[in-house]
Amino acid sequence: MRQIHLLAALGFVAASCFTLPASAQSATTTFDVTLTITAACTINTPAATNVAFGSQPSTATNIDAAGQLNVNCTPNTGYTIALSPGLHAGGGGIASRAMASVAGTLVPYQLYQNAARTTVWGQTPGTDTVAGTGNGAVQQIAVFGRVPSANFPATSYTDTVTATITY
Repeated sequence: MRQIHLLAALGFVAASCFTLPASAQSATTTFDVTLTITAACTINTPAATNVAFGSQPSTATNIDAAGQLNVNCTPNTGYTIALSPGLHAGGGGIASRAMASVAGTLVPYQLYQNAARTTVWGQTPGTDTVAGTGNGAVQQIAVFGRVPSANFPATSYTDTVTATITY
């Protein structure tokens, strides 16, 4: 009987060596990875450079200077840049831009889109604004200015123009 128990025990051990492992079970699912990119533009980083006419004698005419706007827009984003008439423009809007002295004397000037100073830069979309397309990097946009005559009292004159980007 002892042999039977021994054979049974050996059979059990042998059978346990040859048993197959239990099958693992699994399940799957899917999910989406999403991102929505919105268009963005800045016109103030780095800051604009001034249109500075410097010191001029009162006999000077057609005094030219240039400044720069720095635009950074999302790639392929269309934009337009408008320039306000300034703080001292008369009723004629951009046609009558002027710098003022502390005493209130006005010196006319104009801002242009091109170096030839033939295209006035204003604020009417599709008419006198500057259009462009963003490329993801800072784009330098020149602003050209001209003072027709410096035949005014000797003092300092200033104006502030607001540049607005629409995209």
